[in-house]
Amino acid sequence: MDPNLIKQYIEQGLECEHVEVSGDGRHFEAVIVSALFRDKPKVRQHQLVYAALGDRMREEIHALSMKTLTPEEWKG
Repeated sequence: MDPNLIKQYIEQGLECEHVEVSGDGRHFEAVIVSALFRDKPKVRQHQLVYAALGDRMREEIHALSMKTLTPEEWKG
C-alpha cells in the first residue's frame, strides 16, 4: 500500500482541506484537516476517517496513526 493511495482514499471519502500521509508500506501516519471535525471528539473524528477508508482499514492498511485537526487548529 502506497501512502499516496491512502491520501487519495481519504480525500475521496471525506471533505478535507489538507491531507498528508507518510509510511513504509505497512505502518502509516496521517495529518488530516477537515471542517467536519469541528465540535467532535477525537474518537468521532477518527471514526470519520475510518469510514472514509472503509474495508481498506481491515484488509490493506495494517496500522494508521492519525492527527485530526479543524482548519482553525491547523492554522493556529
